Amino acid sequence: MSTFDHVGLIKDINTNLAPLRKAQPEALQAFGQLATAAMKEGTISAKNKELIALAIGITQPCSGCIGFHVKALHKLQCSRTELDEMLAVCVYMGGGPALMYTAEAIKAWDEMAPQ
Repeated sequence: MSTFDHVGLIKDINTNLAPLRKAQPEALQAFGQLATAAMKEGTISAKNKELIALAIGITQPCSGCIGFHVKALHKLQCSRTELDEMLAVCVYMGGGPALMYTAEAIKAWDEMAPQ
């Protein structure tokens, strides 16, 4: 079972990046602009883009990505059924390693679920 605290991990990542945001504001703002542009609603919905991003985070073993994209999917009212279908594709494409990060994504999903 995953031992990650994704809420804490997101907070830690944001805190740890604060000095870089001050030292390199243009670079970090550019990254934020890229994220906003890539994830905005278009022909592909914002929710589907977040599902794609989470799938990449799972198959490219990135715990921080899992936390941030699960949080976004909750805000976009993604259903557990939609998540589960995407997770099945991750396991299909990524095999055993993706299965391990799928378990982490499920834990993050459950812990971050709106109350």
